[in-house]
Amino acid sequence: MIKILIGTHNKGKFREIAHLLPKKYLKISPISLKIKSPKETGKSFISNARLKVKFFSKFVNYPVISDDSGLCIEALKNRPGIYSARLAQKHGSFFKAMKFILKKMERKKNRRATFVCSLAYKNKNKKTMVAEGRINGTISTKVIGNNGFGYDPIFIPKKNKITFGQMSKSIKIKMDHRFIAFKKLKKKIKI
Repeated sequence: MIKILIGTHNKGKFREIAHLLPKKYLKISPISLKIKSPKETGKSFISNARLKVKFFSKFVNYPVISDDSGLCIEALKNRPGIYSARLAQKHGSFFKAMKFILKKMERKKNRRATFVCSLAYKNKNKKTMVAEGRINGTISTKVIGNNGFGYDPIFIPKKNKITFGQMSKSIKIKMDHRFIAFKKLKKKIKI
């Protein structure tokens, strides 16, 4: 089996990326190797994904894949954006962060939002490839659904009537921003 390090401490992201990768890979978590997360100092999803893949690849001599993703809400000047995880940390949980967002959105007519995922892949030869996936949708008026993770229960993807949090994993994983980014990445490299 080929080892690959999935450079994230987020269990939900780890599960989704592991599911997208072919079965020939032995998926390794930085948690199992006791590697901490780097500081996200990038100004974009792509720069943060690159930063993470560069950091994690220093610890292993096999391929690494990292992701930076978040929710961009038009009416909130595309926030939380790259600060999506940090907003949840600040409020103590994603649930509390969602409640905070919904409060901010109470009188907003424009509920358009985009989930963005940047994936960076570094092979054994230390060559880095990146791809970005986006899915448009709207913000719901309340937290709905127990599936998924992060902000999934307040995001309704375009042409759908339910949130990512209400969707089964098998449906969501074949349409979300991470899937779109992975499909683009696969075209650039042999995964």
